[in-house]
Amino acid sequence: MVNRPHQIVIVGGGAAGITVAATLHRKDKRLNIAIIEPSEKHYYQPGWTLVGAGVFDRKVTERDEKDFIPENAQWIKEYATRLLPDKNTVVLKSGEEITYEYLILCPGIQIDWHKIKGLEASIGKHGICSNYGYQFASYTYECIKNFNGGTALFTCPNTPVKCGGAAQKIMYLACDNFRKRGILNRADVRFTTAGGTLFGVKIFADALAKVVERYGIKTDWFHNLKEIRGDKKEAVFEIIKDGKPVEEVTIPYDMIHVTPPQSAPDFIKESPFANQKGWIDLDSTTLRHKQYTNVFGLGDASGTPNPKTAAAVRKQAPVVAENLLQVIKNGSLSKPSEYTGYGACPIITAYGRLILIEIDYTHNPVPTFPLNPARERYSMWLLKKYLLPWLYWNRMLRGKPC
Repeated sequence: MVNRPHQIVIVGGGAAGITVAATLHRKDKRLNIAIIEPSEKHYYQPGWTLVGAGVFDRKVTERDEKDFIPENAQWIKEYATRLLPDKNTVVLKSGEEITYEYLILCPGIQIDWHKIKGLEASIGKHGICSNYGYQFASYTYECIKNFNGGTALFTCPNTPVKCGGAAQKIMYLACDNFRKRGILNRADVRFTTAGGTLFGVKIFADALAKVVERYGIKTDWFHNLKEIRGDKKEAVFEIIKDGKPVEEVTIPYDMIHVTPPQSAPDFIKESPFANQKGWIDLDSTTLRHKQYTNVFGLGDASGTPNPKTAAAVRKQAPVVAENLLQVIKNGSLSKPSEYTGYGACPIITAYGRLILIEIDYTHNPVPTFPLNPARERYSMWLLKKYLLPWLYWNRMLRGKPC
């Protein structure tokens, strides 16, 4: 087996991996950095809601990965399959071993389509759509614009997901589309969620409850999607009580938007780096691994209790970079930079209206702007549609403050 040693190895070249690599590169261009990432393309995933709503063409969310690999960083275009921390080694799918002095884990989240029976065979047809895949988001808009009445289901699973509000965003946009076309009164729109609330912070839950009421949406709490029968247009849910399924219900649908179950990648779950739930076991403020002191992590695979969003990565990357450089220089982390748990979730409530939710580990609102954070605003829609994509491509992925 070929063994390639590097000073810093970053596993994952998505939003987290590229941002932290670019941040490190801007701080010290002498660093020997390798990025393990198999994909040729890089996606602005927060834009897929707007693709599903017919606002963006999906092509505007896709660019070449090579254009964002920092200068002098080595791109290892491979899959990581095993992590051997006692040997400071990452094993690739090819069998090649990559050794490191320091490791940054940010492989993103795994979409577990297979955990819903019938979903993989049916998605993209039979009125079954999802904004959680680049290849499927455009079909969401096909379903919305061709809907002329009946039952529209919007699901949310019993697992952590990236962008926890995504299931609601597309539901509200669909309802606004139905309203504009004069068919909302013919639509039975149902939020079939494994959870028991619209949002975990009361001020925002109350604001979203008004949106639900405005559109006449029915909320089906503790409904976890188990199976889809595409040929029959039926969705099977298990009803959860006290954390356990107690019964099943079958709901016929005319369209269904699925937010699939998600988890850390299998090679993370199977590694010594994982906590009991399979996520990377990090200190929530320093983002350093709790056991392996030469390892840091960030992004959606992290076991930290913050929203899994690009906004969280934007705040995490500078913390990881500062703390790693301190360890490299001093051998210790005596004055750590701290991540406060910031995450943002722009909940689109209509075409041209948005509630910008920003919270930290305390679950208190931490608004960037001196405005009532629970109000729907046109200005925040403009932020979502125009400014945030620009900041992502031109600032965040370049390691620049934003």
